[in-house]
Amino acid sequence: MTDLVVRRLLIDLQPPIPRTWCGGDAFATAFFNALSMSFPFGEQFFIDALRGVLATLPPDAHARWQPEVKGFIGQEATHRRIHSLFNAHLEQQGLVDGWTPRAAKRATRLVGMDSRHALAVTAANEHFTAMFADWLLAHPDVLDGAEPRLKTMWLWHAAEESEHKTTAFDLYRAAGGSEKARKRWFAVTTSMFLRDLLRQTVANLNKEKQLWKRSTWASAARLLLGRKGLFGANLTAWRRYFSSDFHPSEHESGLAHAWLRDNRDAYVPVGAR
Repeated sequence: MTDLVVRRLLIDLQPPIPRTWCGGDAFATAFFNALSMSFPFGEQFFIDALRGVLATLPPDAHARWQPEVKGFIGQEATHRRIHSLFNAHLEQQGLVDGWTPRAAKRATRLVGMDSRHALAVTAANEHFTAMFADWLLAHPDVLDGAEPRLKTMWLWHAAEESEHKTTAFDLYRAAGGSEKARKRWFAVTTSMFLRDLLRQTVANLNKEKQLWKRSTWASAARLLLGRKGLFGANLTAWRRYFSSDFHPSEHESGLAHAWLRDNRDAYVPVGAR
């Protein structure tokens, strides 16, 4: 079991943000913006999935899991609020979120199904966010030159995603979720996540008239495909999810703990369970 602290991030997201806030890099800005657009709906889906399965557990298991689930929900709800504030700036800049409507439509297919299916989808997405989080914490230079408030926001979010990366996975197993379904939903989630991420990033770049610039795709190659790029660095971790002996804790790097320890002036703990 994991003790999860809910933290209030000490940044002011009321002032406007630069259009190319990530160090003037059009691709990196569009990529991070696309990810942020997915978070408010996604975080609420994850919250509902854990609540749904927690409610089905017998009393002793419910009592054992309730504190960790409460901490997970507190962290995810805080992420949802912060990214909603950030996304409001993107909307004011004219960027259109096409990801959320697609995700919401797909989520309706899970209505009426065993609640463990939604939790399997959540565990799959949590593995994606944990891979991204650990990569970002290992390569904070990706955010060099970024607007300071937003650099703090992304690294804080990454640290907490890494911190609670085992919760959905462990609850799924505790609830008796099948390995076959876990792996199948990860394959489905991989396809949907990557397709939506690419579509939204391209849409953002097109809106900013940056899509066909050579510098844009040179940045994309560095960020995603370079020697330390996001995709290449995480291929092994992605494959491992399909193994029956996989557990998210095997990729623990200590970077999340280190960031939270070294940046205590960036947040205030508001609850621990």
